[in-house]
Amino acid sequence: MSSPPATGRIIVHVAGAVVRAGVVELPPGSRLHEAIAAAGGGSPDADPGQLNLAAVLEDGQKILVPRQGETVPNGTAPAGDAAAGGGPASGARPTAAGKINLNTASVEELATLPRVGPVLAQRIVDWRGQHGRFQRVEELDAVDGVGEKMLAALLPLVRV
Repeated sequence: MSSPPATGRIIVHVAGAVVRAGVVELPPGSRLHEAIAAAGGGSPDADPGQLNLAAVLEDGQKILVPRQGETVPNGTAPAGDAAAGGGPASGARPTAAGKINLNTASVEELATLPRVGPVLAQRIVDWRGQHGRFQRVEELDAVDGVGEKMLAALLPLVRV
């Protein structure tokens, strides 16, 4: 994602089951629940339980607050992705609120990805520690254990 604007604020797009969908400005380090509150709160039919309300937001992120009975598909749009990084259980699985950021995700978050267990997740974090930030998602193929098929499966679920 891009850096916060020079004003020291981040701008996120809040959509779905909120009172006032649209773009909101928040201080850097703001959490998902703060963006929803800035959009007037959830609508009566909102199902925020599908989101990780404690997820830290990034500038340019899109958050989709699902309605009750609506299933948030994994890997849709992030926050660039927009799924503010939040599945119902761990809060790391990508949802309509965001993709997992390869440069900031923990081993636990990475391990929630399909076909990525704790060992491969640790290799990804180790690679990041040895080589610096991922510049492109496709660099994942440099991590031992990530082949062509695995990379293709992960591309829609992760971002840098």
